Amino acid sequence: MNEFRLLSTSGILGYGFPEPSLMAGMERKPDAIGVDGGSVDPGPHYLGSGKPFCSTMAIRRDLRLMLLAAVAQHIPMLIGTCGGAGGEPNLDLVVTLVREIAREEGLHFPMAIIHAEQDKTLITRRMREGRIRPLAHRPPLDAATIERAERIVAMMGPEPFVKALDDGAQIVLAGRSSDPAPWAAAAMRAQLPPAQSWYAGKMLECGATASVPKGHDCLFVTVRDDHVECEPLNPERRCTPLSVANHSLHENASPIHHIEPGGMLDTEACRFEAVSDRAVRVSGMRWQPADTYTVKLEGVERAGYRAITICGTRDPLLIAGLDNFLASVRRNVEQKAADFRATPDRYRLVIRSYGHDGRHGRTRAGAGDQEPRARLRCRGDRRRSGNRQRRRRDRPFQHAAHGFPRPPLPRGQHGLPVLAFGHRGRCDVPVQCLSHGRAGPPVGDVPDRA
Repeated sequence: MNEFRLLSTSGILGYGFPEPSLMAGMERKPDAIGVDGGSVDPGPHYLGSGKPFCSTMAIRRDLRLMLLAAVAQHIPMLIGTCGGAGGEPNLDLVVTLVREIAREEGLHFPMAIIHAEQDKTLITRRMREGRIRPLAHRPPLDAATIERAERIVAMMGPEPFVKALDDGAQIVLAGRSSDPAPWAAAAMRAQLPPAQSWYAGKMLECGATASVPKGHDCLFVTVRDDHVECEPLNPERRCTPLSVANHSLHENASPIHHIEPGGMLDTEACRFEAVSDRAVRVSGMRWQPADTYTVKLEGVERAGYRAITICGTRDPLLIAGLDNFLASVRRNVEQKAADFRATPDRYRLVIRSYGHDGRHGRTRAGAGDQEPRARLRCRGDRRRSGNRQRRRRDRPFQHAAHGFPRPPLPRGQHGLPVLAFGHRGRCDVPVQCLSHGRAGPPVGDVPDRA
């Protein structure tokens, strides 16, 4: 029976994995190794800013171990949605790290780089030709939205990965792609059926999440003509029929119909069988090709600049009148902002009060109070305005007598903490660029660049 063996190191590049798990996987002679490089789950900021949501140190660590393993066994290494979001800066970061590691370790290999970022002119032309349509509950795309976009990517399917491998690449680094696509590409290129190949990718994209206990760890999947087998490589974990079936439900509007570029994976008739105390066989999946090949476009536009302050208190009088106090803070900010001609349409002040026992853990016996915290978030249309409003809004909290029916609070009763371990208990998160997500509204024909 034809089979193809795939090794996923973790759920996301940079999340980490135990080295013994990787070594155990390589001992089983996989035909390809890889990892999902990113996700839209953390929000639009990382596509808009071009920055990763994992640290560069963590990404480099994972890449080094994977590169050494792939080159030693002469097998492909595939990574999609590089750098967290798959935009051009995100992809460039991972490409740079791979090249640095190759120089340091004396590694040599053919590498393919697949771009996903789209030209606005092309997208505008596609829109005017009627080749872009919105997903459910989204408005139609228009030229103004395209022009405002900081960055637009197209979520590629398996075809670019197949072409890269056919052209001789051993290391394939791609921009935004469907999470299962690199795995599906490798298996289908080995003449395995699309249904089994896509299902394997669905399991591999999140590493050992399909096992119990869940964790950032390696997963080994064998793809055969009529089924796939999943097994974690850490002896502390195991796949069960329930854990694998549960994982197949996630990240989709339908629990059984998974829309992908080029078609739909139907898992309604899947059967889950334990083949050992750690491995599960899945069969019965079906692949339904689409009438028209489409890819999803994801875009972000700049929404402004955001700064955050966190405050904690355990003063009983302040807690009793917290709503009135927060209202006075808001009025104070509005007044001071108006003094600087900052009209309400140029900034947005959001106050969230939440939690208890935030500074001292469990409330001390007899104290009879809680410790709510307030998070103040200010978004301005320019970097300086965001910081200015944050500083103005901080002052009523730093000097708590403002709008408060008695003298300033005793030391230790009220603070602006870095969760109670910063200098004098104060936490300021300065301005950062804030992106507004347009992820997912339009779907159209395959773009010229994928």
